[in-house]
Amino acid sequence: MAFTVRPEIFDERKMRTRNKKHYRVSHWPIWIWVFFLAPGPMTFSLFAHGGSRGNLIWLGVVLVCTGIALLAGQLPGCEPAPYILRFNEDRPNPLYRKVCYSFAWNALINFALLNFIGLAVAVATGKWYLQQIYWKGYTPICIIVLLLGAFGLLPRVGKSTRGEGTERRYFYGAVWSVTAAQTTLLLLWKTLPKNHTTDIVKLAVYTGVLILMGTLSVFGKLPRTRPIQPGELIVAD
Repeated sequence: MAFTVRPEIFDERKMRTRNKKHYRVSHWPIWIWVFFLAPGPMTFSLFAHGGSRGNLIWLGVVLVCTGIALLAGQLPGCEPAPYILRFNEDRPNPLYRKVCYSFAWNALINFALLNFIGLAVAVATGKWYLQQIYWKGYTPICIIVLLLGAFGLLPRVGKSTRGEGTERRYFYGAVWSVTAAQTTLLLLWKTLPKNHTTDIVKLAVYTGVLILMGTLSVFGKLPRTRPIQPGELIVAD
């Protein structure tokens, strides 16, 4: 499966031994967003009803904590130098990478799954229960995902970085698929009238975007979704 598409090779990429300041800072917003989304029901209220004092307080906490981690080089992509250079090396996966990517997987899986369930229920019953679904479903799914991460059962969160050449494509494939689908759904939610017909349209488009982007990722047609063969000296992004 890993090499059914043309892999990346070392000669095609520019090698670097240090991360420039702008490169490190450009990764900071990613982790701000990941941890800001962590309290899912509160985030749902933000998009559904507007911001609150709780959202602002939590944003401040996230900015401070991730800012400290940025300065300490303890966020993926924010390190002074790339941590992974050779993809078949059996190097220990640092704790900060395991924590960050576990929460990133939660943001990807939890919101995508709950929104899909909410849309499916609305289409099936003609009524919206999305808020109730978030309040009851978010925390159990979050706990499950974080436990999977704690046991190293998710891509990029294992004890070793040996599988990074293929695991990164699963992660970025999920990022492309979920981000595109969620953004499209938000646009549809804001622009289409609220009725059963448009609920069907939202579910169909949302599912279609997930499938389309997922398929493109499987075939390595999106950035960072091509496999990198083991043994090549190449920097992990």
